Amino acid sequence: MSAVALAVPTSLSPSKVSSFRDCALAFRFSAIDRLPEPPSLPAAKGTLVHRTLELLLGLDPEARTEDAALALLPQATADVLDGEEYAALELAGEERAGFVSQAATLVHKYFQLEDPRTIRPEGLELMLEAEVGGVRLRGIIDRLERDAEGRLVVTDYKTGRVPGERFEQGKLGGVHFYAFLCEQVLGERPARIQLYYLAEPVAIVAEPSDQSIRGLKNKVGAIWTAVERACERDDFRPNPGKLCDWCAFKQYCPAFGGDPDTVPRLASVG
Repeated sequence: MSAVALAVPTSLSPSKVSSFRDCALAFRFSAIDRLPEPPSLPAAKGTLVHRTLELLLGLDPEARTEDAALALLPQATADVLDGEEYAALELAGEERAGFVSQAATLVHKYFQLEDPRTIRPEGLELMLEAEVGGVRLRGIIDRLERDAEGRLVVTDYKTGRVPGERFEQGKLGGVHFYAFLCEQVLGERPARIQLYYLAEPVAIVAEPSDQSIRGLKNKVGAIWTAVERACERDDFRPNPGKLCDWCAFKQYCPAFGGDPDTVPRLASVG
């Protein structure tokens, strides 16, 4: 690798934290070099389900039925599959119909987890940003609401498989990140954070505490220090493993015969 220092990213998000921990070199390609990643069917499906539930919770409470959610699928499908991010998938005909049917199944399973007529949203797809210790933290919360006692609740939808017990805390780390942002931006710590795995369906619920928030701050601080050091030395190392099967950057990765120094550098990072 070259000895030229790289520009440090201007912010951290839950996905960037996870990316750096999974593979520092993939993080560099995505967050610093900002190499484009081709759209994927799993990501499109997740976005479609998220969009459908966002539209559903935008209705008056009594109108939030399963029939209404399924009736919103065509609008959500057009928003997602015909939008700029996923148009390149070029889904059409039976393939598109099958894809939408899979999303409809996930929407159906959502109703096994809760009755959306009881939800009181404070924000949907809500972007929060806060400056902490010289680092700008940012994240998009799927859903922020008030429970029956008026306390904040953070809900994150997942359309993939439920993680094993070994990885469960790692997945909860993302919503702890959102809880921390709520505390910083809104001055209020959520009473509950929850992950909804729609494919099962199953809910994983936790209560943020002083200890969990302190742990999140320490982890983010340590990762930011590691990112700064890696940028200073241009030392982002690959971590070959199962995640390589889904990596879009193999052509530049030394683990696959590539050369990171052939990546075109951009003038700014975010």
